[in-house]
Amino acid sequence: MKNYGKLIQLAGIILLLTFLAAKTRAQQPQIKKRIAVFVFEDKTDKSWHWWNHKGVGQGVSDMLTTALVKSGNYRVMERAEIDRILNEQDFGQSNRVTQQSAAKIGQVLGVEMAVIGSVSEFGYKKSDTGGAVKGLGIGVSSQAAIVGVDVRMVNTNTGEIITAENVRKKKSAKGIKLRTNKLNFKDRKSFDQSLVGKAAREAIEDIVSMIDNSANNIQWQAKVITEKAGVVFINSGEADGLKVGDVFAVYSKGEDLIDPDTGISLGSVDSKIGEIKITDASIGNGKASKCSIVNGSGFAKGNFVRLQ
Repeated sequence: MKNYGKLIQLAGIILLLTFLAAKTRAQQPQIKKRIAVFVFEDKTDKSWHWWNHKGVGQGVSDMLTTALVKSGNYRVMERAEIDRILNEQDFGQSNRVTQQSAAKIGQVLGVEMAVIGSVSEFGYKKSDTGGAVKGLGIGVSSQAAIVGVDVRMVNTNTGEIITAENVRKKKSAKGIKLRTNKLNFKDRKSFDQSLVGKAAREAIEDIVSMIDNSANNIQWQAKVITEKAGVVFINSGEADGLKVGDVFAVYSKGEDLIDPDTGISLGSVDSKIGEIKITDASIGNGKASKCSIVNGSGFAKGNFVRLQ
């Protein structure tokens, strides 16, 4: 009986701890992390062009951007804004973004994550399995579409690659096929219904899953825009999932910790200077918030805003 009583007591403690943990999670703001998708490098034979004459690299990165927006899990940086910063940073001519430059540009854009990569395979392979029908140039063939993408996700705060994958998808079909080496798609619907379009879709789905699985390893943070008469403005708002009443900690940036071997930032020794509470999360179409000071002082432009 004594052991039975202890088991009941233990079960009660476990249920209480589970309830408290769930309550704590519910109180945490459900924040969307910010992400920038750079144009992928085109390493194919460049015989393909997107439905509006874009290169394959830009086409695949556009597909990924659209998929991330539709997921609703992230605030995705607009391509026009990325291009503007690229041009300002003099990366526009080469159109090639490295791990280091992605981190640098990502910091300027105010995003926590940057996605870079290249398209290594994109197109069809066809092998005839029968003779042609006389006079029509039609034969029985097996056709396969292959899409290969190398993708890397960079933590812009540290410049470190969080995850890297090679995604390769193949879609096959057999039947009566017109003998042609190239196919051109004039609209999005035609592309989506094609074999190569379906292979590209599956590749994008895998990449989105990879990003979802790795996003939790990157710390969300915003920054103080300014402080005026006891009111603090930060560069994040309801567009990122913030809401009135949310409380955040504010940190002053300390010395950068740079790995002497790799040169990669390992973070910084930051000092907590206070806490703020959101009073209006709709500033700038939800991209900024007005906050009151809960405690602390010395708030200044560039201070980090983080979850408690």
